[in-house]
Amino acid sequence: METVWIVDDDRSIRWVLEKALARENITHRSFESAVEAGEALESVSRPPKVLVSDIRMPGESGLNLLEKAKSRFPELPVIIMTAYSDLDSAVSAFQGGAFEYLPKPFDLEQALSLVRRAIEQGQEQAVEADDASLTPEILGQAPAMQEVFRAIGRLAQSHATVLINGESGSGKELVARALHRHSPRREAPFIAINTAAIPRDLLESELFGHERGAFTGATAQRRGRFEQADGGTLFLDEIGDMPAELQTRLLRVLSDGNFYRVGGHQPIRANVRVIAATHQDLDQRVKEGLFREDLYHRLNVIRLRLPPLRERREDVPLLVQHFLKKSARELDVEAKRISGAALSHLQTQTFPGNVRQLENLCHWLTVMAPGQVVEVADLPAEFRGVGATEAGGGDWCTVLGREADRLLAASPGEVFEQLTRAFERTLIERALETTGGRRIEAAQLLGIGRNTITRKIQELGLDTGRDESHVAHG
Repeated sequence: METVWIVDDDRSIRWVLEKALARENITHRSFESAVEAGEALESVSRPPKVLVSDIRMPGESGLNLLEKAKSRFPELPVIIMTAYSDLDSAVSAFQGGAFEYLPKPFDLEQALSLVRRAIEQGQEQAVEADDASLTPEILGQAPAMQEVFRAIGRLAQSHATVLINGESGSGKELVARALHRHSPRREAPFIAINTAAIPRDLLESELFGHERGAFTGATAQRRGRFEQADGGTLFLDEIGDMPAELQTRLLRVLSDGNFYRVGGHQPIRANVRVIAATHQDLDQRVKEGLFREDLYHRLNVIRLRLPPLRERREDVPLLVQHFLKKSARELDVEAKRISGAALSHLQTQTFPGNVRQLENLCHWLTVMAPGQVVEVADLPAEFRGVGATEAGGGDWCTVLGREADRLLAASPGEVFEQLTRAFERTLIERALETTGGRRIEAAQLLGIGRNTITRKIQELGLDTGRDESHVAHG
């Protein structure tokens, strides 16, 4: 029996893997469809040691093959690979019992290492399939998002506390909801609270509830978020801003599983999974004495970093198309389309507000863009031109780099000339503005010769035709 079966409709992928396995002296067999591989599995009494399958193929999908393989041979390690990397396929693969999820294009050594590990270690614990749909806003093909998807898949049957690190607007609550929906607690409530948005004198009551008469205005008993989330998940957003005294109370709940309502004397059992999130560096806040170290370690059981949008620019087109369709559905209008140039331009932006800012932009375009096809000129002023990228910070070289990225996509073959002309034009215009149009002084300020500045002014079309002694360049 061959050690590794390869299933992929792409002949080049099969060939590359075959050659790599042969070099490692690993026996193998290849199939170009899930149907063919499924029939082969039905006809053998002993399975291969590892099955490596693509997801999207003509006919049956790799996920269907995964289901058949696990049904017939529950211990068979299955590695799922796909060029269409998204959260749904990642979670479906893990919930179907996949050993690992490998997005294309993959590093060949990484793939071989994965196969060797699957052979040596066997199958990791399978997880049940789940029909619950995931929040569609969690989209992404960037490598950083693949790590997030894999983590959600691995945590699907876990009750572990999770700490999500990510900037504002990056989608931390969406990830928390996905973790809940694919957990054993999915039938129980998901309760979210932003600890930074509630006044500190009300936050304790908000979290733990209060008894009647506990304080002025407490005219009735109130259940807090911990009780509301009983049996389910409590999402504590912006945990880094929690006041010190409440950090102590939260630590006690996480330690012994009990809490008291404000003004109460009877302990209440907290059957809750806590998922916390913050945009802050909690390690640094611990060092500064602003966050309890013991609480930090209680929360930091599993850490999940959510990348900002600027680190996953390749996902901007996917997100833009999704949000334009979503806004169109909400407003009951025809969905706008976006030109390639506008998409390339948006990929150069820093989006300090991350995915939330991009969603808001798409909603604005759905309402305000004049035509059905959105061009660069249709974008709001803050998103047009190189200066728009400065909102995200960074020095001028960073801004230059973003403009280079835009031109490389929009005007290949003309990038160097366009940027060089823009660079020289800007320097000379600023120098002439400083000297009131006097070229000799401008050349001296720039550190170039008079003949050079005269030639550049002519080449760049900056010559007004007037005598330089009377020109006040504006």
